[in-house]
Amino acid sequence: MNAGVSRLVRIRICTFAAAAASALTCQLAPAQAYPAKSVRIVVPVAPSGATDIIARTLAQRLSAAWNQQVLVDNRPGAGSNIGFEVASKAPADGYTLLLAQPAFTVNVSLYKKLAYDPIRDFSPVTLAVTGANVLVVHPSVPARTLKDLIALAKAKAGQLSYASSGNGTTPHLSGELFKSMAGVNIVHVPYRGASQSVTDLIGGHVDMAFVSLSSVVPQLKAKRLRGLATTSAQRSALMPDLPTFAEAGLKGYEVYGWYGFLVPAGTARDIIARLHADITKALANPDVLQTLNSVGLETVKANSPEEFGAFIRAEISKWATVVQQSGAKAD
Repeated sequence: MNAGVSRLVRIRICTFAAAAASALTCQLAPAQAYPAKSVRIVVPVAPSGATDIIARTLAQRLSAAWNQQVLVDNRPGAGSNIGFEVASKAPADGYTLLLAQPAFTVNVSLYKKLAYDPIRDFSPVTLAVTGANVLVVHPSVPARTLKDLIALAKAKAGQLSYASSGNGTTPHLSGELFKSMAGVNIVHVPYRGASQSVTDLIGGHVDMAFVSLSSVVPQLKAKRLRGLATTSAQRSALMPDLPTFAEAGLKGYEVYGWYGFLVPAGTARDIIARLHADITKALANPDVLQTLNSVGLETVKANSPEEFGAFIRAEISKWATVVQQSGAKAD
């Protein structure tokens, strides 16, 4: 090879290497710079309650960590389906997050047709927060334990009632799961919201309900309601004397409020990894822990995107069975 040709080859090699390096830099730049603008958290419920509290609490921490605005975008309606659809159609660039809750895994069985698919259209980031639910009864109900209640319900088949915040809601399906697993016949009484159902329960118009523990702690302490068991895997720090369903004699029954982050499918793996790391770090912040613990919520210390994905699939399967067996329909 003569000197001229050799020099030309070297020039071409260098030019190719420079171009390849430039292309690689371009590919990595968005992830390295992420986030370079404001980030949106879609919340599929109105600006109140646990989902909104979690979103706004974490938005403050993430905003400080990223030096970017983190906006909470409430999109309530249609049993949370409006918010889920909005998030599913957002660009897969890491700038739209969905804070999902149990409706995300229930609605796929409850509604005949959805404008999104919870598996196909989303990539999991992490399960973030859980909250205990509790089975409560009116003081007039002569049952001091879960076993007492099951025995009473079998003796009075079709005579006891349970309240819920509406057809197809988690409290409704919690009752249907309880009926199936305990082999009892209790009557469902749907209300337009949790507060109305609890009010009627306190008034003695219904016998029992499955509700978030944090919402009835004052009533439990004042003896206006009696708690029989929490539906979570472990006892709650809010009411440590209450046994879990497993401890009270109905093993395998586990239902709780959960809240986790997802992004539109196709979001880059390195962005998901960044989101996972920063959300996990925010959840460990003492101020965040105090805020969430004060309303009966507990942060999840370690949950990978793969684990959260497996959790979602398991929840979809569980509630599909309950919806089918109960014939539950959305309002």
